[in-house]
Amino acid sequence: MSRHWGIIPAAGLGTRIQPLAFSKELLPVGTRHENGSERPRAVSEYLLERMLASGATHICFVISPAKADIMNYFGGRIHGASICYAIQPNPAGLCDAIFGALPFISPEDEIVVGLPDTVWFPSEGFCLLPNRSFSFLLFPVERPELFDAVVTAPDGSVEEIQVKQPDARTEWVWGAFRLTGEHLRTLFHLWERRGRSDQYLGTLVNAYLAEGGKAWGIKRGDQYVDVGTLHGYREAVRLLSSSQLVSCDEASR
Repeated sequence: MSRHWGIIPAAGLGTRIQPLAFSKELLPVGTRHENGSERPRAVSEYLLERMLASGATHICFVISPAKADIMNYFGGRIHGASICYAIQPNPAGLCDAIFGALPFISPEDEIVVGLPDTVWFPSEGFCLLPNRSFSFLLFPVERPELFDAVVTAPDGSVEEIQVKQPDARTEWVWGAFRLTGEHLRTLFHLWERRGRSDQYLGTLVNAYLAEGGKAWGIKRGDQYVDVGTLHGYREAVRLLSSSQLVSCDEASR
């Protein structure tokens, strides 16, 4: 039986928003209500919320050895979903972090992946990505050169990912993606053949496309904020003042 996983790469150092006395994924952004009281909400809870809304029943945090505070904060379960932790010994890039979850995942499993220091809308975004596909949720941004811009063909297929390229050909960048365990294994084996040289997901996906692989870019994202900077933090606080979570069932109506 296939399972629905959420992979959260959370091993980064967070140098852009230091100094902090805790992991950047636990940075308080907005609030939540619990047992009749209003409490601060960690920024990574927004990604978790979106994964759970997509149907995720298993969550894997990929963390560094220094980030035990994430384990202490979330524990082993959240709203019915099981949580496990994989350790990335050294900060070797996003690809290495994502593949840290591979031992837990079967080829038939469904997977959603996002970045824990981002806040984006619509909150039901994962639900807008086709099941059993390798697809990216794309967002329009003012400065695509700071992100991974995704060039798509008229049919929505991905032609190229331009990684932090000054003259990006599009304003649409990826903020989250969906794939199967089989896709993940294919990418992992390609990464190994390339000498594990890809730190950025975009360069690996470009190699995957060059070998005949297929990926899709879904231009359904609305707003995307990287909370890893002070400017992004302020923007996230502004966006969250009117946030509302929508379930996948509601999104499909």
